[in-house]
Amino acid sequence: MLSRAWRPLTAVVAVGGPAYIYYQYRTKQETFEITVKARGADGKPEMQSRVFPLLPLKVLEARLQQNATSKSHHRPGGIVWQHTTASLASNDPLEDANANAVVTRDENDPAGPGDFLFFAVMDGHGGYETSQLLSKVLIRAVAGKIFALNAPDAPSAGSGGWFSGLKNTVWKSAPAQAQSPTREADADPKRVSSAIEEAFVELDQEILNAPLHVLAANIDEETRKKGIIPDLSKHPLALKTMHPAISGSCALMAVFDTAHRNLYLAVTGDSRAVAGVWEPSEDGKGSWRVEVLTEDQTGRNPSELARIRSEHPKEEENDVVRNGRILGGLEPSRAFGDARYKWPRAVQETLNQAFFVGNGTSMRPAPSLFKTPPYVTSRPEITHRTLPLPQPSPEGSPGSAASQKAKYFLVMATDGLWDELSNDDVVSLVGGYLQGLKGNVPKAQLPNVVPISSGTSGVEGKREKKSNKVEGSWAFADENASAHLIRNAFGGGDEAILRRRLSIPAPWSRRYRDDVTVTVVWWEEGGESAPQISTEQVKAKL
Repeated sequence: MLSRAWRPLTAVVAVGGPAYIYYQYRTKQETFEITVKARGADGKPEMQSRVFPLLPLKVLEARLQQNATSKSHHRPGGIVWQHTTASLASNDPLEDANANAVVTRDENDPAGPGDFLFFAVMDGHGGYETSQLLSKVLIRAVAGKIFALNAPDAPSAGSGGWFSGLKNTVWKSAPAQAQSPTREADADPKRVSSAIEEAFVELDQEILNAPLHVLAANIDEETRKKGIIPDLSKHPLALKTMHPAISGSCALMAVFDTAHRNLYLAVTGDSRAVAGVWEPSEDGKGSWRVEVLTEDQTGRNPSELARIRSEHPKEEENDVVRNGRILGGLEPSRAFGDARYKWPRAVQETLNQAFFVGNGTSMRPAPSLFKTPPYVTSRPEITHRTLPLPQPSPEGSPGSAASQKAKYFLVMATDGLWDELSNDDVVSLVGGYLQGLKGNVPKAQLPNVVPISSGTSGVEGKREKKSNKVEGSWAFADENASAHLIRNAFGGGDEAILRRRLSIPAPWSRRYRDDVTVTVVWWEEGGESAPQISTEQVKAKL
């Protein structure tokens, strides 16, 4: 009975075997080999070859679109604001973050009608905690400072102390609503720039002070006199306050004030903002002028190197920046958090004892060259530009078809994009996207299809300046402008390169590419729709 039961199975295997082998051969997983840094048998780091599966293109397509968003806002006067955001992780989890908000001026505002549009990208390092916290509080902090310009006696956002506002965020309480301004003190670019700067600096100070507040609240007089450091490792705010302080994040913010036609860019770190400005020509073709609106803040930026050296004793002149990095370690010279470059050594040791030792962990010690902190600041550099917004058209006037094309766009991105693409590349790619290009375009031909010209060049803070690429092809395949840039940063129309680069898993991918977050903002004229704001976006108040 047993032998008869096995005969049909044997026959099936005999007949099906070659077909199975053929199927297995045809569907065998493609692989590729790269060199990675790993620990050898002796526990020491060494370079090794690793083989990884080459992921299907459809899997990578889904990954490119996973965090992609697109929004539009129809405003009075026929203006339609468009903005897209996308991000792609290399770290696991993603250490980048982003935020945006649209605040409509009150009807009784004498400066109205108009809006404040806030956009921010955050590039975290050493963890995601700082960037994630900034994505929740930075716009609120800046908006509160700007709106307070017009009502000096009114409580600004976070009234009751910045720590109170930070606690609300950490504890997930509902933040107080910021009120839009009622007078026009916010029309002065100098005052607005100062308000943004103050918001950045004060918020970072609150992030750094939050663990100290927790420690102070849990030390009585007797404990303090005896010099005993309490074990707060199980305190509910222990890690919630320490992690945003000791990890770090760059931040880049754009503030559009449409009522006064002002654009403000605030940068802390090495994220970058680049604008494309349409310039018509006599032959009717025109070109996009490349305007770099921020400077990369790293030790390779001569002005940053001079600033840092001026803030420390002469004997540290050759140590404050080594190989373009702060104390030889941190690349951005300005950042939120990064407390190990800011807290005095004694403070670092005390907080480590109070919050980490009881959990069997510890924070990284201060750098070996650490002597006269702080070495890193959150104070941003502010750039102001006048927006070339059109004159408002009468209600219901649609405008001409020609006027509907975008004439100005802004690209804000973390340094992972600028590691791969030049400023010219980015403006050409977005210009082509807005022009409606589809399919693959040879890189050498794109300048003929989408002409560009040079404007403000900015300062490169990277080890190697990216040159405009001429080999291979660009891909115009994405509906989302930000995802379009990310695709082209890692292969574009060259599918084999794209698949290989995006198939490298974390943590090994970090050697080959960084996290990337991109926001693209532009406006179009002649919108016929009634004024509205996308339901996905904040409507009126922060």
